[in-house]
Amino acid sequence: MTRSLEFYFDVGSPASYLAWTQVAGLAERVDAELVWKPMLLGGVFKATGNQSPAMIPAKSKYSRMDMQRHARQYRVPMNFNPHFPINTLLLMRGAVAYLDTPRFHDYLAAIFNAMWVDQENMGEPEVAARVLAAAGFDPQELLNRCNNTAVKDRLKHITEEAIARGVFGAPTFFVGDEMFFGQDRLGQVEAFLNSQR
Repeated sequence: MTRSLEFYFDVGSPASYLAWTQVAGLAERVDAELVWKPMLLGGVFKATGNQSPAMIPAKSKYSRMDMQRHARQYRVPMNFNPHFPINTLLLMRGAVAYLDTPRFHDYLAAIFNAMWVDQENMGEPEVAARVLAAAGFDPQELLNRCNNTAVKDRLKHITEEAIARGVFGAPTFFVGDEMFFGQDRLGQVEAFLNSQR
C-alpha cells in the first residue's frame, strides 16, 4: 500500500520554503506519495489565534538565525525577504490554479525562489507579473485563473481542512493522522515513514 505524505504550505512562509527544498527528496527516499496542500497561512492564523514569529522581536531574531542554519545544512540558498510579511492570497490562488497541471512545480520554483532567494516584493502585482513572465507564465492568464471561483473555493477548502485537522502554522505535514509541524521536523517525518514500511 502506498503511503502518503501531505504537505500544507504557504509560499510566504520562509520555513515552507526550506521544507519545499527537501520534501520531494524525502518522499522519494521513503517511497511515499507526496500530496501538495497549498493553504492560506493568514486564514490559519486568524482561525487559530496564532501569529508569525516575526511579530515577536526576540523570536523573530532567533528564527531567522535558525533558518539560516538549516539552509546551510540543506545546502540551499536563502535570503530573508525584507518585504516580509507579504500578503500571499493571489500567489496561493495561483498555486491552487496550477496544482493539477504539469507547470505546478515550475510555478512553485518561480515563487519560492523570488521570495526567499532573490528577495522580490511578491506582494506587488507588477513584480509578481515580471517574475512569472520570466518563468514562462502569462501573467494575464494567471490572473484569470486566480479569479476563477473554483480556484478561490478550493484554496478556501484546503485552508479550512487544514484548520479542522489542527494545523496552526506552516509548514505542517501529515502521515495519516500523525501531524508534524515545522520544517525542522523533517527528520521525524522521515523516521516515522520508515517505521511504517
